[in-house]
Amino acid sequence: MQRYQVKGKTQIALKIQKRKGLIYALVAVFACLLLTCNFSLAATAEAKHYTELQLPPLPEIKLPKYERFVLQNGLVVYLMEDHELPLVNGTAFVRTGNRLEPLEKVGLAGFTGTVMRTGGTKQHSPDELNEILEQRAASVEVSIAETFGSASFDALSEDLETVFGLFAEVLRSPVFAQEKLDLAKTQAKGGIARRNDDPDSIASREFKKLIYGKDSPYSRTIEYATVDQVEREDLLKFYQQYFHPNNMILGIVGDFDAKKMRSLIQAKFGNWNRNPGIAKPTLPKVSAANTGGVFFVNQPQLTQSSVLIGHLGGRFDSPDYPALDVLNGVLSGFGGRLFNEVRSRQGLAYSVYGQWSPRFDYPGMFIAGGQTRSDATVQFVKALQSEIKRIQTQKVTAKELAFAKESTLNSFVFNFQDPSQTLSRLMRYEYYGYPADFLFRYQKAVAATTAADVQRVAREYLKPEKIVTLVVGNQAAIQPPLTQLAAKVTPIDVTIPGSRPQTKN
Repeated sequence: MQRYQVKGKTQIALKIQKRKGLIYALVAVFACLLLTCNFSLAATAEAKHYTELQLPPLPEIKLPKYERFVLQNGLVVYLMEDHELPLVNGTAFVRTGNRLEPLEKVGLAGFTGTVMRTGGTKQHSPDELNEILEQRAASVEVSIAETFGSASFDALSEDLETVFGLFAEVLRSPVFAQEKLDLAKTQAKGGIARRNDDPDSIASREFKKLIYGKDSPYSRTIEYATVDQVEREDLLKFYQQYFHPNNMILGIVGDFDAKKMRSLIQAKFGNWNRNPGIAKPTLPKVSAANTGGVFFVNQPQLTQSSVLIGHLGGRFDSPDYPALDVLNGVLSGFGGRLFNEVRSRQGLAYSVYGQWSPRFDYPGMFIAGGQTRSDATVQFVKALQSEIKRIQTQKVTAKELAFAKESTLNSFVFNFQDPSQTLSRLMRYEYYGYPADFLFRYQKAVAATTAADVQRVAREYLKPEKIVTLVVGNQAAIQPPLTQLAAKVTPIDVTIPGSRPQTKN
């Protein structure tokens, strides 16, 4: 067996070898059982079609036991013991997000999260931090997404105290090393240079701009100019504005004793002073930037078109969200109307979908689309439009309703695959101000949804007259032309600002 110079890795290697030995033994036992079993009954049994199978009802899902408490400094803590494996992981949600960064410094929030981790702490340099974690096969990560920041750790339970201490250091005393910021900015510029390589990425990026507006926090993009505007002092200021214990929710799940974990949290975070002046940030207002129109991104090298159509949508806390989710099941997926009609019967798409896609605290989108041949682009768009109108006018059949509801309810169990997933959901609901039993209310509402409900929400929430259409494709190959969809087709220039023009050899 290969041995490592580092003591921690030697221990991990031994553990892995033992587990492999156990797996091999189980496989050998299973093979013997297969050889000795009598399959005569199975061979003579008559095969049944899958529609004839009798499946037991889904078991009732219950939340694992957990506890919630709040430190005196305002830090909200969730603990959930799980002793199945000798592992512990934790996540802290921070009330921040890149939607709160200035327009002229897009990228600032992402850099703050990245360099918090890569730049080291006041107690440990970046190399020291990495070495300690690598020796224990552990990790500490930080990132800031659109609507929240997160910091996480993973560790073997025997290394919990050490790794949790490093996790606390990263949250409380990052140094934001200049050289790590420089590296992050270089990597970001590399991503900007490659952002037009994938037509689906172009479509997704530009469609958000059409729905929310190019300067909206929910659609704006990082550019060379905004990267150059970000300085180390900006990271410090952003960090100091949002990273406080009374602006965070910490959740830990795994192989630990809750009483000892409480003491460890108190030791590492209890003396972190709260910020009495912090308040929930004012969220950016959202309105539809376009309420119709056909838009086009010309990519002459393509042999197919990426198509997106849709309009501004809604939020998860809408009372009609469960019925809208059933509507998604009628429209999309294997057996959905779009798949059956547009892909299977008409043969117009490699992939096709349509979805009411809400967000927690701002309006999401209704979006439909897929990929199709260049010469089928116009027909594909018309087919999408036709199916959206049809679901408003043609009654959902009992078979369609049953299929959509069963698919939705059967997938419900995957929200509780492991305790960490369940705990993360509880934390997320508190973060956005949703009730802890939101998912169970949703489950009951889905089960109660009728065909009339689906028809009603389709008529109320889908707006065919306000649909925005975006096509990314080869203009010369799209025949008939997009002018068959609208007299005016607006071109979109995706040239990267500040990039050097390519020269021909």
